[in-house]
Amino acid sequence: MEPEMEDKTIELMNISVMDSQTADRSPKITVIKPTFICPQVSNGPLTGSRKRPSEGNYEKEKDVCIQLFDQWSEADQVEFVEHLISRMCHYQHGHINSYLKPMLQRDFITALPAQGLDHIAENILSFLDARSLCSAELVCKEWQRVISEGMLWKKLIERMVRTDPLWKGLSERHQWEKYLFKNRTTEVPPNSYYRSLYPKIIQDIETIEANWRCGRHNLQRIQCRSENSKGVYCLQYDDEKIISGLRDNSIKIWDKQTLECLKILTGHTGSVLCLQYDERVIVTGSSDSTVRVWDVTSGEVLNTLIHHNEAVLHLRFCNGLMVTCSKDRSIAVWDMASPTDISLRRVLVGHRAAVNVVDFDDKYIVSASGDRTIKVWSTSTCEFVRTLNGHKRGIACLQYRDRLVVSGSSDNTIRLWDIECGACLRVLEGHEELVRCIRFDNKRIVSGAYDGKIKVWDLQAALDPRAPASTLCLRTLVEHSGRVFRLQFDEFQIISSSHDDTILIWDFLNVSTNGQTEGRSPSRTYTYISR
Repeated sequence: MEPEMEDKTIELMNISVMDSQTADRSPKITVIKPTFICPQVSNGPLTGSRKRPSEGNYEKEKDVCIQLFDQWSEADQVEFVEHLISRMCHYQHGHINSYLKPMLQRDFITALPAQGLDHIAENILSFLDARSLCSAELVCKEWQRVISEGMLWKKLIERMVRTDPLWKGLSERHQWEKYLFKNRTTEVPPNSYYRSLYPKIIQDIETIEANWRCGRHNLQRIQCRSENSKGVYCLQYDDEKIISGLRDNSIKIWDKQTLECLKILTGHTGSVLCLQYDERVIVTGSSDSTVRVWDVTSGEVLNTLIHHNEAVLHLRFCNGLMVTCSKDRSIAVWDMASPTDISLRRVLVGHRAAVNVVDFDDKYIVSASGDRTIKVWSTSTCEFVRTLNGHKRGIACLQYRDRLVVSGSSDNTIRLWDIECGACLRVLEGHEELVRCIRFDNKRIVSGAYDGKIKVWDLQAALDPRAPASTLCLRTLVEHSGRVFRLQFDEFQIISSSHDDTILIWDFLNVSTNGQTEGRSPSRTYTYISR
């Protein structure tokens, strides 16, 4: 903009103010609100402007200013407006701000499809949660169309299934997973199907959570009556099968749906005290001091590891690494190149009594012993890191994940620990005898004890130091007639084993409420009699 032209325009406005003052012959100063429009906007009256009587030669001078303004480049126009705004008071700034706000707003969801960019509008709205998606549908018909044609309720459910184990489990059990993760060329239900499905899923989740809190369950019972000895020391399950290790030296594989015994693996000469399996192998530890590796499909023995001098009490393997522990007070760390190629890497010594349980991840190996201590070791170097002290008697079980260690002891208590600093975060009291087995997820701790009881605890409340101790135990389940040896659970069920020679399946999803008292459901029993 030419300097003299800008000065002329501002001078013209100043003259308007001075003429107005002279005409009124009063000391008040009247500030004329400068008004301008962009070249793209018509020269008609500004919508929303405050109506007021014109003063002096305002209208003529305004037209002159607009004519000059329209002749300038966009850059000069911006510079000139900035110069005007800098001369205004706070009230005027506020008034201009109110005027500009609606001009700067854009309905981009409607505008994008008009430019052939439907996929971008869909992608933006796909990040909304359910409540926001409901609100977005009510904005206008165009938003509703984008949500419907973009199948955004389907995408929301798919996102939840990918990130939440509870949603994933429900999709598998209720068989609506077959309608997910399919592209638009595949025949899928309309968006309305997924929109109506979402609240049904929420209702299922609320029902499951209520069943856990109230102890409502459907109970199934496997009775494995052995002739010479009784007791199921260990187990692991998936959707198809349950694999159990028994006191009678055998490993029994059960069909999870029919509860029938599919296969019996024999070879150990002592009780099977611990086991773990994956898609290829079953690894078992026994009171005969050996570790055996079995083919999970054929049941053939692939390898036998002879290292420990006394009973192998627990073992864990993952990503080519296995850790075993024994009544001989030692911990063995193994490299698993293959089921037939397993070599001893290191022996960890430090406990003064039997090492009852081990767990590990990429950072730490954690062990617990009858000497009342939990010891932490480096996974990479196998060097000792620290000891967690607090239990008053021997420790029978633990689980370790992230920074949290949860342990159970013959002092009848459960303790929560921060592995990094070694601090005890909480002590849970309630069991009347030795706490033999313990598992936890993001919501709950489930423990089993020699008092025959299984207790469900609120993990998040237990981690909150303000939560009263009386609120931590959500439910106590009593069905076993003997000591509870082992348990595993997920979002829908607990599966436990006991000295009473049974395996119990506590189902919190498929609960019949017809004529049932709270916390109890009729059981289905399958009895296996060994020959």
